[in-house]
Amino acid sequence: MEKSVQVEGLKIRCLEEGSGHPVILLHGASLGSSADVWEKTLSALSRGGFRGLAYDQPGFGLSDSPVDYTVSYRTGFIVKFMYALGISRASLIGHSQAGGMAARVALDCPERVSHIVTVATGSLLPPLPDQGGRGGAREGEEGGETAPTLEDTKRLLESNLFNKSLITHDVLEKRHRMSVGKNFEAFRARLEARESQKDAVPLWQRLKEIRAPLLMLYGAQDRGSAAKRCALFKQMEPTMDLQVIENGAHLLMWDAADTFHQKLLEFLRR
Repeated sequence: MEKSVQVEGLKIRCLEEGSGHPVILLHGASLGSSADVWEKTLSALSRGGFRGLAYDQPGFGLSDSPVDYTVSYRTGFIVKFMYALGISRASLIGHSQAGGMAARVALDCPERVSHIVTVATGSLLPPLPDQGGRGGAREGEEGGETAPTLEDTKRLLESNLFNKSLITHDVLEKRHRMSVGKNFEAFRARLEARESQKDAVPLWQRLKEIRAPLLMLYGAQDRGSAAKRCALFKQMEPTMDLQVIENGAHLLMWDAADTFHQKLLEFLRR
């Protein structure tokens, strides 16, 4: 079911399926990202007895654009979205940049989060020694200097997928519609937005402070040396529930849908 929700004076597009404990799905920040990346996951959650909700974040998809384009604003917006729908506590699933957003909500508002799943979130992994401590605070914000052509959109999708055959005509057309017009203007505004302050401690070093059960999922073929960084993190924190899935790149929930949904449902039922 697709509906609109008023949050902070903004009209927000929301996709919802199922009933039961609420699970909020947060898309990443790449140009063209929207709640649509979670369509199959919403169906899997519904079949599994959960209430799945995915929304176009402010400045993405069919939602209104905000005045504030910072990641901090969109992070705080998660709890405001929950309040608008009368949801006191939910599981949070964040893809790419949104995994860090979900982690911050779990740290700042622990009473609102029952479970947290991060998917392909590079900023929650330690850098390799030769990366000089560089993090991924603005990860996932891929796009060009000018509005993309259909071919540009296709190339960007290909860079995020292991299984290129998933890019059907309908998928490409929808992604391109979400990449142009006001969405491209919002993308450029996000690139120019500046946070008021930087973290003294990298977020990945604070994950052990999260009270809610945490599952971290990555694709073995994701970019940015993700597999090597996962191996390093497991050496550093062997108790962390971090799993690497084969034949999966950045859009892991598309590449390895069956495995991803199985692991997700098993985790949420704990």
